[in-house]
Amino acid sequence: MMSLYDLDKTIQARKSADPESSWTAKLFAKGPEKCAEKFGEEAIEAIIEAVKGDRDKLIGEAADSLYHLLVMCAARDITLADIEAELDRRTTQSGIAEKASRG
Repeated sequence: MMSLYDLDKTIQARKSADPESSWTAKLFAKGPEKCAEKFGEEAIEAIIEAVKGDRDKLIGEAADSLYHLLVMCAARDITLADIEAELDRRTTQSGIAEKASRG
């Protein structure tokens, strides 16, 4: 089974791949804005399936969303480890206090 770390590693490696041979490389070649747009599309599709209650379709859209989230972040040189570090930082306080601290 592929972990999110494996997926992130693959995505990072595709940054320098030929866009004609890799969907991920093709997204990177179109720029960070396109990567963000694709993530937004996939997130909306996941929301639709969550509202509809179709478990299997939601699983597929959630996987698409995770992939495109990591691609969008990688396009701005953010890794899964960076995201994890932020999550770790946030675990030292309650969610309510963390949200309030964002001001």
